[in-house]
Amino acid sequence: MNESRRGFVKKAALAGAVSTLGIATLQASSSASKGTNGVIVGHSKKKEVTYKKTQAWEDYYKSAR
Repeated sequence: MNESRRGFVKKAALAGAVSTLGIATLQASSSASKGTNGVIVGHSKKKEVTYKKTQAWEDYYKSAR
């Protein structure tokens, strides 16, 4: 009986420590990105292509209607 209680206390303490560490990490990351409004700005020279008109996309759009 005491062993199961001790195991529970150990697990609860470990879970509390992990959650505290997670909260601290979230606060640190949110304070670091306050000036950028959550947007990560990169330094890549490549243009981002989000859509390229192809026959496969045309077929998809026709069938989705």
